[in-house]
Amino acid sequence: MTNFSTIYKLSLVAVACLIHACSSSCPVLECWFVQEKVGRGGGLTGATTQEKALLHIRRDAQSQGAESQRAPSDINPDRVYTFTDPAATLCQHALNPPRGSIKKPLCEVNPFLPQPSSLKWVTTLTESALSPVYLEAEWFSSSFQGLNDQLGVSAITRAPTGSKEHDVILSVSSKTMSAQSRLGVPVTLDCGFWADPSSPLSSTGFAVEWRYQFRGDGRVVLAYDGKTDRVADSHEEGATMDFEGLHERGNVSLTLQEAKVRHSGTYICTVYLPYLLAQVAMELEIVEPPSLSIHPSPLPLAVPGQTVNIQCEASGFAPLPLELSWEFKGADGKSRPLGAGSVSGHWQASDGTFIQSTRLELDTSKLDLGTGGEISCVAVHAGGTRRASAILSVIGFSGPSIEDSMAMVGVALVLYGLIKFVSWTFTSSGSDTAGTQDKKEK
Repeated sequence: MTNFSTIYKLSLVAVACLIHACSSSCPVLECWFVQEKVGRGGGLTGATTQEKALLHIRRDAQSQGAESQRAPSDINPDRVYTFTDPAATLCQHALNPPRGSIKKPLCEVNPFLPQPSSLKWVTTLTESALSPVYLEAEWFSSSFQGLNDQLGVSAITRAPTGSKEHDVILSVSSKTMSAQSRLGVPVTLDCGFWADPSSPLSSTGFAVEWRYQFRGDGRVVLAYDGKTDRVADSHEEGATMDFEGLHERGNVSLTLQEAKVRHSGTYICTVYLPYLLAQVAMELEIVEPPSLSIHPSPLPLAVPGQTVNIQCEASGFAPLPLELSWEFKGADGKSRPLGAGSVSGHWQASDGTFIQSTRLELDTSKLDLGTGGEISCVAVHAGGTRRASAILSVIGFSGPSIEDSMAMVGVALVLYGLIKFVSWTFTSSGSDTAGTQDKKEK
């Protein structure tokens, strides 16, 4: 029994180690190495070139990964690099798909030139005009996009000149590459960063900027100087960050206290170290389904041959694409489409939401509506399908139903009986009167 217990415990330990090893394994990423060609004179910049590259990710310099494996034949050995990432940001599951998976993460590597920033909330990081010797190295800026937009990472790496072993100095990541929100509710865009504590650049301080872009329009949402612990003067109302978590855990997530239509667009989270910057971009879409109303309400009574005009208004929805249509459900419970009707153009309310309507001309002489039924306005939108219904009653219709026919037969029988009774009554009275007169004459 003791041996069995020991074997059982060892098995559990082995399984736990295996799970840990699988979950902590770092990927080997196929990337594109993109750089600009040297200009052809006159200060012009040539086109960019791209080559296939291979990145071996590891947590520390002592980790034994897949570096010893031979690179694929279509990758230049000079484009095989090793990235050491102590924060393991590049070792997350979204960047490490199962072997044989068709979908692969996206990866791009570019040469990077460290330089000071001219932004006013970043200039305090490089007040000294002297560039440290530490910058004399090979620097890369790499961007990664995980499977199904689950993760986005931007990393700045450094390697001694001539070396292919890079250390991650700064990484910025987000798990909300694509987010949706309803109107009027708080929404948080995830962003976090890690800076190598052993780097002399990380001890000087950092700065954060959140920028919004949409159709060429850009603005600063929130900017923060971590060195002087100061928020920039101009920032959007209702936009906040967890400043305590920012310093303790590198959490620079942005929270919009009340989502509005104008918040839809691209948000760029940028973190600055002296001479370095890394950024990730994410999309936010405000999706609000429409509210429907039918006019007039209630619907008036209709008679055969009459044309009934019904209007349905969809309001308070965003974004714009909307499909409006009509349906009729008769007394038999079956529904049939009535088409889209006459759909109007859209217009925008003061809060940025849209309004659109459709008008239905219901010709009771052409449609077999029976005694009436339920008229429904249907709106199909990215936020979901919405319906509004009203009851239509048709009176004096030309085609009697079975129930009406039976009622008419019953009335006819009653009238026939009544006529027969009255006729019999008068006949009997006439006979009695004639008999009485005959007796008197005799």
